[in-house]
Amino acid sequence: MPTSPVKTRIPLTSFGHLVTEVKRQLFGIEPPVSVEYTGWRKYFNSYTPQGRRNYVLATYGILVATAAVFMIHRRNRQEKVTSSSTI
Repeated sequence: MPTSPVKTRIPLTSFGHLVTEVKRQLFGIEPPVSVEYTGWRKYFNSYTPQGRRNYVLATYGILVATAAVFMIHRRNRQEKVTSSSTI
């Protein structure tokens, strides 16, 4: 009877943890340590909690900035239309 190379010590509380354990045990894939990163990759990566948080904050910041520019542009356009029509 074939046996699985995956050890049974994997907790089933998190699917992501399960995938990580399987990768580590079957393929020997280890995520890089944050010390290995230099430059902007030290702060923006998908392996460390700090890197993930920074991606989320940057995404929300870009969305807020885009919305603010859109609102300012729309307000300026409305002011131009009303000022030119009153002349």
